[in-house]
Amino acid sequence: MVNSSAQFKYQATRISTATKEQLLLITYDIGIKACHAAENAMNAKNGATPDYDLANREIIRAQEVVRELMVTLNRDKGGEMADKLMQLYEYMYQLLVDANMKKEPDNLKIVRSMMEELKQTWETALMKLLQDYQAAHPEDKDLQNAMAEIEGKKPTAAAPTPAPKAPTYASNAKAGRFTLAG
Repeated sequence: MVNSSAQFKYQATRISTATKEQLLLITYDIGIKACHAAENAMNAKNGATPDYDLANREIIRAQEVVRELMVTLNRDKGGEMADKLMQLYEYMYQLLVDANMKKEPDNLKIVRSMMEELKQTWETALMKLLQDYQAAHPEDKDLQNAMAEIEGKKPTAAAPTPAPKAPTYASNAKAGRFTLAG
């Protein structure tokens, strides 16, 4: 139980300190995991009976994720791209409804695959923003260390200056140019 409590606290901190862009990635992660869990529940292995109750709960969780993505989509700023994303989210939602009603694990695979692709696209865009910011602000040691950590390199030693700490890469990303998420 202690491990569960620590995990909950970690997740709560992760969410409460996340930027809009990071929250979007977390939301996709939740949807991807829910689709995967529902797939596994429907595709029982080794002669086990499918667990449709678990599948139902996980599909509902995935539907909640898609609804959240729809609600937070800023169609005013996003223009045509936001409209296309809304159509995609509506399609994903319908696939999830059909998966639940008709017990169609293939629909779950399709939705999971689309969420994985969208998440990867947002990750790539976020990395591009971070790299652009890094190029424009080479003095930002916190960002350099964060980028090194993301890339699996050893962070450089922090400069021993008593000046106020520069914002971390997460807060710098918040000032980025994403316009599709609320």
